[in-house]
Amino acid sequence: MTFSQPQTLKSIADLIQSKYVGPEDFQILGTNEIHRVKAGEIVFVNHPKYYDKALNSDATIILIDKEVDCPEGKALLISEDPFRDFNKINTHFTKITNFFGELSKPEIGENSQIHPSVTIGNNVKIGKNCIIYPNVVIGDDTIIGDNVIIQANTVLGGNAFYYRKLNGNFDRLISVGNVVIENNVEIGVGCTIDRGVTDITLIGEGSVLDNQIQIGHDTVIGKRCLIASQTGIAGCCIIEDEVTIWGQVGMASGLRIESGTVLLAKTGVNRDLKKGTYFGPIAEEFRSYLKKEVKLKNL
Repeated sequence: MTFSQPQTLKSIADLIQSKYVGPEDFQILGTNEIHRVKAGEIVFVNHPKYYDKALNSDATIILIDKEVDCPEGKALLISEDPFRDFNKINTHFTKITNFFGELSKPEIGENSQIHPSVTIGNNVKIGKNCIIYPNVVIGDDTIIGDNVIIQANTVLGGNAFYYRKLNGNFDRLISVGNVVIENNVEIGVGCTIDRGVTDITLIGEGSVLDNQIQIGHDTVIGKRCLIASQTGIAGCCIIEDEVTIWGQVGMASGLRIESGTVLLAKTGVNRDLKKGTYFGPIAEEFRSYLKKEVKLKNL
């Protein structure tokens, strides 16, 4: 999430009432999660297990729960509760209405057809020659390219499934990112594509999604991918170009699937995959899986 104008280390520290390490005029450009964070952005960390990863990331401001040695060229915000204060920063600078209150009129390109029952949030842009079917929900800040088809009951821009357990309850990391659908994408009936927490969830140009597919927050689907029904992809995944995913595939968070890969039906993906064809509850190269099954059968 990029601020509308740069902030200073002191101004953010004052906002969340935290201590800081670094020059008070140290420039801050926005916030982001660690897998997307760039120079000038804040990343949060609240467990010693991840201190080194955060401190050595591309982030130049680390929101942390303990004062530690600060790497050269970086700054720290010392908070009792980085998770809470990351939410506070994000919601202070980005307002997600979730369809309540007065909504702005979307930008809609020529020749696009949008059914009257479609619900559209604030700051939405829809390109040319799109067809959007009944009961589609399009959340705040969604960007839809040209020649996009979105079938009935699909939801773009739901909140991320991102929680911590606090005092016996689940505490949500608030989503202030958005969804971007590139040109020539088709999305089937009843799909759910969550907004990014602080960045974008992206469906790449020419990709086709079947019915009842879940795409998690901050996931990037490449160009010309084909995804069959009941696939569930967790947050922060990178699906490179021309990947084929057949029905009921399940994918854990934060994974990368190389271009040209094929995931056969009901494959479970728990690690990064190089180009190939995979199958099985824990993804195996398809020929190896078949050989193993033959050996087991012949025992």
